[in-house]
Amino acid sequence: MTALVVTVALRDGLVVRDPLAQALAFLEAYGAPREDALPFTFGQPDLRAANRGGARISAVEIAAILERQPEIEAALRAIAPAASLTRRSVPWAELTRLFNAFGGIGGVGFSKMTKALHPKRPALIPMLDSVVHQYLGVPPASSFGEGATELVRRYKQDLDRNRLPLRELKRELASRSYQLTEVRILDLLIWSALAGR
Repeated sequence: MTALVVTVALRDGLVVRDPLAQALAFLEAYGAPREDALPFTFGQPDLRAANRGGARISAVEIAAILERQPEIEAALRAIAPAASLTRRSVPWAELTRLFNAFGGIGGVGFSKMTKALHPKRPALIPMLDSVVHQYLGVPPASSFGEGATELVRRYKQDLDRNRLPLRELKRELASRSYQLTEVRILDLLIWSALAGR
């Protein structure tokens, strides 16, 4: 099988050359992500899985999040499991509602929230950790949910700009038994690009 000869164009003139090699290096170093969570429930197992992925959600934060479990699950039910940032129609209002369910919980920001939610909607919700958040910039917003949604909108711009190479990368990675969404592939390419700076 021949390697892809493509690049992925990020913001500020940043270009990822040989993104397949970058993605494979990342996956070999950190392993494949969990993207098989039950789509409409949200609870302690999801938060423990996020912690295994590096979220570092404390016991106090877990308890506070679980107090919002009915609100979080209601918001998840309003978003189809197959919802994707690669589509023209994105459930922005529903996504904002889901993100707002985490608003005001001390110590829980975009990073912890999206690490816990990404497996629920892996084609829709990127992991907005500190590296990706810094890359996307500071969102002007009046609420926690609107801020997170604005970052996802910016993320979608990068996804749309790189639609074809990301689709090819997804196929190539699947041929190597890595089942990743375009959202997750872009995330690890952003990480790879910024780690080299």
